[in-house]
Amino acid sequence: MKKILLAAALFYCPCVTHAQIEEDYDDEEETTVVVEDDDEEDSVVVNNEEGDEEDIELPDGMNDADVDSLMMLYSTKTYLQVDNNCDLPNINPIYEKEEYIERLRRMPTVMEMPYNDVVMKYIDRYSGRLRRTVSIMLGAQNFYMPIFEQALESYGVPLELKYLPVIESALNPNAVSRVGATGLWQFMLTTGKQYGLEVNSLVDERRDPVLASYAAAHYLKDLYRIFGDWSLVIAAYNCGPENINKAIHRAGGEKDYWQIYPYLPRETRGYVPAFIAANYIMNYYCEHNICPMLTNLPAKTDTIVVNQDVHFNQIAGVIGISTEQLKELNPQYRRNIVNGNNKPSAIRLPMEYVNAFIDNQDSIFAYQADQLLTKRQEVEVNEPAPTVRKTSVRKRGRSRARGGRNVTIRKGDSLSEIARRNHTTVAKLRRLNGIRGNNIRAGKKIRVK
Repeated sequence: MKKILLAAALFYCPCVTHAQIEEDYDDEEETTVVVEDDDEEDSVVVNNEEGDEEDIELPDGMNDADVDSLMMLYSTKTYLQVDNNCDLPNINPIYEKEEYIERLRRMPTVMEMPYNDVVMKYIDRYSGRLRRTVSIMLGAQNFYMPIFEQALESYGVPLELKYLPVIESALNPNAVSRVGATGLWQFMLTTGKQYGLEVNSLVDERRDPVLASYAAAHYLKDLYRIFGDWSLVIAAYNCGPENINKAIHRAGGEKDYWQIYPYLPRETRGYVPAFIAANYIMNYYCEHNICPMLTNLPAKTDTIVVNQDVHFNQIAGVIGISTEQLKELNPQYRRNIVNGNNKPSAIRLPMEYVNAFIDNQDSIFAYQADQLLTKRQEVEVNEPAPTVRKTSVRKRGRSRARGGRNVTIRKGDSLSEIARRNHTTVAKLRRLNGIRGNNIRAGKKIRVK
């Protein structure tokens, strides 16, 4: 087992200092644990109703690999930094059960936030093994929480649902699950399209923080109309309403999440506890000596709408913005191409680049267009030249005797019309008459057989 060092820190935690930790816990060593790694990868072990141990799958946003992907994000590298003033020990205090119950009770939520052993397992994971991920997410939430809250508020759903992306994607807009769920809110393809998110080879709006947030809020509102219980709603968000209905049926009509718990898919059994734990840790991180990363919020942005295709490299090459920043601001464009030819499409830019784009729009569209936008609009087929066969007069006579004949081209005729009338094909007409293209002239003869 190896010790995890807390290498990331955010804004100052006013609720605790290094000196306080030493004073408070000198006499109570049993109330603290040094954070250590363990061998568990993507599940937690809990005891079921019979007292037997069982593994519960972790949501994708709670896997260790997410730390590396979070650290590689442009926003993390550019706008987040360690707070060197946050000097907390790498010690995760252990509190009495009653303290956890009281903290969960105090949170300003509409949704139930009950305590039990399963919830505690997830709190332990966030406050222990995943504390570095929590540190990064506490900084990254400054980018996304205002978007989430505005979308949720517009649909009248509880604002504590803003922490769903914490367990879904660890606040990574580029996250893709093992089953293909994508973006901050981890939409599956079918559900995303059902809620108006466009997905094709060039665009995946599931990655767009704003559009996906409104789609998620809409979906959550619809699920509440079905189940009327927010715990069932977020369980259904994870595994689909059909699986929740099956679990309710198997539980004899019970509509309490904790009563249908044994009949749920393995991951969904941990989903609501993980959600409660995410709410807990995003509110009580200081009590567990987790330092948030400092956030240097990016400059304000605005959108430009284009009506023709443009590549990120064209924009970067003319106005000087980096392609990496363009990708960060416009994660929905999968191939770095904005498909304005299909429909008017928005490009998000930092405010300082907006006027430069407007003033240089023609230059941007022209810049390396032949190299960067390579889809051809029209091509000619390379057809072999007609072969002229040398035959004797006698053989040509036999050919005519077998049915070869000429017809006169009528006014308004096309090759396809002549072919239809004479039960042949355009390709044969071209081959017999040495025609390339479709140009024919009325009054001329054309060989049809």
